[in-house]
Amino acid sequence: MRDATGLDTGTEDGFLLFGRVLDGRGGGRAVDWEEARGWQPQGPNEILWVHLVRFHPGVAEWLEQGLEVPEPTAELLTSDDTRPRAFREQEALVATLRGINFNPEAEPEDMVSMQLWSDGRRVVTLRRHPLQTPRIVLADIDAGRGPGDAGALITALIEHMIAHMNRSIVDMNDHIDQLEEDDDDGNAEDMLAKIGTIRRNCLALKRHMSPQHEALERISRDAPDWFEEHDRREIAETIDRLRRYLDDLDISKESAVVLMDELRGKALARSEQTSYLLTIVAAIFLPLGFVTGLLGINVGGIPGVSDERAFWIVVGLCGGILLFQLYLFRRWKWL
Repeated sequence: MRDATGLDTGTEDGFLLFGRVLDGRGGGRAVDWEEARGWQPQGPNEILWVHLVRFHPGVAEWLEQGLEVPEPTAELLTSDDTRPRAFREQEALVATLRGINFNPEAEPEDMVSMQLWSDGRRVVTLRRHPLQTPRIVLADIDAGRGPGDAGALITALIEHMIAHMNRSIVDMNDHIDQLEEDDDDGNAEDMLAKIGTIRRNCLALKRHMSPQHEALERISRDAPDWFEEHDRREIAETIDRLRRYLDDLDISKESAVVLMDELRGKALARSEQTSYLLTIVAAIFLPLGFVTGLLGINVGGIPGVSDERAFWIVVGLCGGILLFQLYLFRRWKWL
């Protein structure tokens, strides 16, 4: 269901977007909200995962009363404070992460946040705007090839979220490459506007991804004991991948700056060339204009008024002045 603003408000029976009970073998079964809120594990490998709309009334109350989440943590999980962070709270892991917004008419820098809470037996993810990552992991679970425990589920969510960031970076690099190819043919103002947009996107992504890097390091270092060693290694590899993406962002930003400087340099050179040519033309016609203007004044005594050859004499004089100017300009290396 969606409200008037286009936000997904959950199912008809509450704020649950979907719920699955993982069987520990890569699969899982669907659960409704009635079963999810009172769920207890029936086997040693069962894990509950619920994906909720965080702004829906009642979410914070259920977190506090149903999961015994401390009130400040419940407020954090349902608030609009979406700066990436992660911390351990006794045996629970709490995190706020951000992913690329691939919703229609969204810009790459419009990041979508996802809050996460897990005690090792239950995983709760919350979001405000639609996010592709949980649906991708859900499809893997429904296909029987998903994560088998809470640590693997969290790792899978983080890996897909970071992998989607690379898609946006690759797209920006492709745009920069295309602009470099169109450098000589494209409109400079339009190209500068596109490059400016790419630079802003790079800065926005860098601003959001840098704290996310710190949050992932905190998960790898301080996660509870149920977060197994192989999960920590997976998170460490994801951190390395994110670090490479941050380096790629720096390269993209620098490439955009270099291309922008080249475009501005070429535009300035063309402007200076045009101004130079206009100056040469003005310098050529200045003495010619002086001569013709002097002969055209309406006073007595103008020589050649009664001479039929005077016009051609003046033309020859102007031609001689022009040739002499061209000789001087070439000698002075102005031409």
